[in-house]
Amino acid sequence: MISTIDRTSDQGGVKGGFTSDNIAGASLPILQALIEASGGTASPYGNDELTIQLEQRFKTLFECDLRLFLVPTGTAANVISLATLTPVWGSILCHPDAHINNDECSAPEFYTGGARMVKVDGRHGKLDSGLLRAAAQNKMGDVHSVQPCTVSVTQATETGHVYSLAELNEIGQICQETGMRLHMDGARFANALVALDCTPAQMTWQAGVDVLSFGATKNGVLAAEAIVLFDTGLATEMAFRRKRGGHLFSKMRVLSAQIDAYLNDDLWLHNARHANAMAQRLSRGLNAIEGIELIGETEANIIFCQMPEAVIEALQASGFQFYANRWGPEVARLVTSFSTSEREVDAFVDRAKTLISTGQGY
Repeated sequence: MISTIDRTSDQGGVKGGFTSDNIAGASLPILQALIEASGGTASPYGNDELTIQLEQRFKTLFECDLRLFLVPTGTAANVISLATLTPVWGSILCHPDAHINNDECSAPEFYTGGARMVKVDGRHGKLDSGLLRAAAQNKMGDVHSVQPCTVSVTQATETGHVYSLAELNEIGQICQETGMRLHMDGARFANALVALDCTPAQMTWQAGVDVLSFGATKNGVLAAEAIVLFDTGLATEMAFRRKRGGHLFSKMRVLSAQIDAYLNDDLWLHNARHANAMAQRLSRGLNAIEGIELIGETEANIIFCQMPEAVIEALQASGFQFYANRWGPEVARLVTSFSTSEREVDAFVDRAKTLISTGQGY
């Protein structure tokens, strides 16, 4: 049975937490799995039965041969993947808004030993294929310049948009033509998957993805992420890089238990659908308020909108938590999660509507 933790108060109060999907706790099945995995003994460093079985489960899920490497954080998944794909003289082509460019504290450069981040722009946090093709050919073969080696796409993007399968296939084709490798930062992989209503295979290796950072922490897991190698020839280097980077767990079963429970009964898809549905509900509510303008379509679980600064301040003073003004004047970002309730969403919408209709926020 799928269950999640109710984040609302028993007294009817509402916690309006929309800063990030990271603020939610863990789904109950994840915590229960951790308790069960803590009993008895098991071989360390990934040689336990559960970890071995989990790799087979991923092969079935993605409909292909692959290698699975578990790590505790999304940063570790991203940067160890990029280090495995990119030589020290290479460059990683990514969007300016990409998490690896803005929010990894130069960990990609550290783990790769100096590979350079090269920014390729595009709308909605997506790489523009024309700009990508040009960047991929820039100074190719010139010994005086870093060489384009890896492309990293974020699915779903930092603006909450989702690459279509056609867009992913086009990027994969560019990588194939230019000899670059393709990495997918799937911190919100499940949110993108249910939004596209496609298979994991279609969204990854069938589109040319070599390595996937399979995110889970933002969607109900306590502390576990998966690196999925569709190019199994990278496995040996990945194994050494994970150890050298300090992310080889001795008690690997505690990571495997989380991911295993995450997949059980389609909990991961259930959680993502709920988060996306709450974002849609929030979008519809805000879109109906004159004076609030949505910025772009809501495709996953992130919403950007523009509202008067006084309304932003009044909402935050009322106890609603969200980020604003980081992406422009009067621009707010709202993120829903697997534990966001309809009451939280409706309370936010109702308060915003009241502030604008009564002029209290001005």
